Amino acid sequence: MSNLIAPSILAADFANLQRDIEMVNNSEADWFHIDIMDGVFVPNISFGMPVLKAIKQHATKTIDVHLMIVNPDQYIQTFADLGADILTVHYEACTHLHRTIQAIKATGMKAGVALNPHTPIAVLEDIIEDLDMVCLMSVNPGFGGQSFIENTYKKVSQLKHLIEFTESNCQIEIDGGVTNKNANALIEAGANVLVAGSYVFKSDNPTETIADLKNIIA
Repeated sequence: MSNLIAPSILAADFANLQRDIEMVNNSEADWFHIDIMDGVFVPNISFGMPVLKAIKQHATKTIDVHLMIVNPDQYIQTFADLGADILTVHYEACTHLHRTIQAIKATGMKAGVALNPHTPIAVLEDIIEDLDMVCLMSVNPGFGGQSFIENTYKKVSQLKHLIEFTESNCQIEIDGGVTNKNANALIEAGANVLVAGSYVFKSDNPTETIADLKNIIA
């Protein structure tokens, strides 16, 4: 399983969104990571369907949509119609998680589950074999530019063990505070998809920053 970089569009310049989308298209990045926030599940509001539709018109790589919203079930088909390739919902937002995952897969999208920093890996034991990806939040969700939570390494190792024990094909994604200082350690712990937002888009040369990350995790 190859190691992937997914720049987070939450950190892009919204006044020059097409420019930043095309930068990612032409870079060594693998996915677009799209954070949808509702101001209820998390304290921030990011963007919704019209912006995702605009991104899809220009993006040429995998669209990885991360829903930080309550009641994600009512929007599953909408995000499929908008062109999401992967749809990740939060464990903490889903009362009937198995049903939600099956509904995502029924649309043809891959299904992911995100865990907040305080949520233990053990809650995934009965669902891990149905998942295409687990997104471990390495910051508290809702805002970009936060510092990496060191306990994440332990959770990655625990999740990797669970995946191997169940013979799941699930990918491990890390979201929050990823830089060149922790990328290699996260891959060594078992992660294979790294989301990088502010570290990429606030750098002097985002294309080179992405290339540097890809080189570190190769």
